[in-house]
Amino acid sequence: MFKIYILSAWSSFLDKADIFLLPCPFKYLFKIDCPGCGFQRSLIFLLKGDWKRSFDMYPPAIPLLITFIVGLSANYWFGKRSDKLIKTLYLITGSIVLINYVYKMWIPHPH
Repeated sequence: MFKIYILSAWSSFLDKADIFLLPCPFKYLFKIDCPGCGFQRSLIFLLKGDWKRSFDMYPPAIPLLITFIVGLSANYWFGKRSDKLIKTLYLITGSIVLINYVYKMWIPHPH
């Protein structure tokens, strides 16, 4: 019974999560998307289990989450020995974000 209540509360929270999204100051100031625009909504779709919409909204979301989880875990378990792994993950993920941003800004998309 308790499990059903938790799942119901989680579902209700995800349905209303849009009201908690933070506005992008970069987009407000410059009137264009920043390299991270779409991450919050992508994360919400991911939490709802909608992988396709999550990827369509912001493709680097999953690599960013993997980098965050692996980076924290490696740093916790291996300390300084994980520096090379963490820097490599940052480089790969940063490249994915940059490629996505360039693609989004210079390839026309129908609205």
